[in-house]
Amino acid sequence: MTTMVNVSESRDARTSEEAFRREVIHRHRKHVNKGMARVSDLMGTHIEIRSAGNYVFDERGERYLDCGGYGVFTIGHCHPAVVKAVTEQLGRLPLSTRSLVNPEVAAAAETLSAITPAGLDYVYFGCSGAEATEAGIKLACLNGRTSLISTHGGYHGKTLGALSVTGRESYRAPFASLLAPAEFVSFGDVEQMAAALARAGAKGCVIVEPVQAEGGVIIPPDGYLREVERLCRHHGAFLILDEIQTGLARLGTWWGLERENVVPDLLLVGKALSGGVVPVSALVASNAAFEKLNQFPILHTSTFSGNPLAAAAARAAVETIRDENIVLRARALGDALLTRLDSLRPRHSRLIRDVRGRGILIGIEFEADFLAGDFMIEMLKKNVVVSYSLNAHRVVRLTPSALLSEADVQWLVAAIEASVAILNERYTDFVPEEA
Repeated sequence: MTTMVNVSESRDARTSEEAFRREVIHRHRKHVNKGMARVSDLMGTHIEIRSAGNYVFDERGERYLDCGGYGVFTIGHCHPAVVKAVTEQLGRLPLSTRSLVNPEVAAAAETLSAITPAGLDYVYFGCSGAEATEAGIKLACLNGRTSLISTHGGYHGKTLGALSVTGRESYRAPFASLLAPAEFVSFGDVEQMAAALARAGAKGCVIVEPVQAEGGVIIPPDGYLREVERLCRHHGAFLILDEIQTGLARLGTWWGLERENVVPDLLLVGKALSGGVVPVSALVASNAAFEKLNQFPILHTSTFSGNPLAAAAARAAVETIRDENIVLRARALGDALLTRLDSLRPRHSRLIRDVRGRGILIGIEFEADFLAGDFMIEMLKKNVVVSYSLNAHRVVRLTPSALLSEADVQWLVAAIEASVAILNERYTDFVPEEA
């Protein structure tokens, strides 16, 4: 009799969980986005309820290993140090009047500036990476650098200013009449960059990533960033380095710029700056570059820029990365993962074109878009979350926390091996196109 009751209760619980899932998707369909709700319904996607450390949990209590999150969770979910700082700030002063001086934003700016290259002393905080890009473009304009130069495949956001320098035509085309003119060159091609800067001269403004993340984890040739910096200085052009996704330990260094000792005019920061707790981004500028805003601060303002809650999160995130040796841990973890995945392509070359990465930004490039999509679904069935690449649909990204345990690594690698094996059996007749 007891067994029957337990079975009944279990059945009732499953029914309740499914009803809850359908209710949430129904609300998304009615009030958020029909297309996304349709996809979630077709895939049987579950509902994200809570998170902790390297894991997220759904409405059934099922645990997922989070190796996605688009670069946000470098120190995992709900890190105690960040949660503590934010909770204390929430009870004290979550938002400011902006009429009095805000101590939290000053402390966060000092903390962030201290771990950027010497001379980048001024910080403007935003709420998203796109906001940081917008501030960067406006600041370049204030300094007379109005000829924008970006790269094909580069991703800098989808607000109008940021979209002007985002290198994917399908995102830009519907809004072309509203975008600022920009020239796009091939990422990693110094000759094309040199030609573009020769045309732009002292009005040039280059925005570039150390590694293209949304572009499919594209790593440029050694010396590329250093040469871009040299060309900018030669022509008197501005250099904006977008480290929104690559910065703060993601590449196994504090910043991607460190490998070649590059010092930009403006550094864009985001994602991991949140500590995985409160959305926040930043522009960090040289004294000379920021002077126009020092003189006329009301030229670029935002109600929630530098709010105390976000500032507390940013300060705690930077301090945690520093105090817990996250840079070294990210480098070691990235090396270990790439070593374990090194045999993936040779054994599955019919499906996989390349496996590449730096630190804990790793890309698996498939031979077709649908293979990448199917792989993500199979990984989700194995309770592992990975990231889609907005500018390279054939590339699935692994962007895990730097704090994965050995058991987590084994879980991830086993899920990848099993998922690729399933695709291999499913698509026995698939023949890749020539590259």
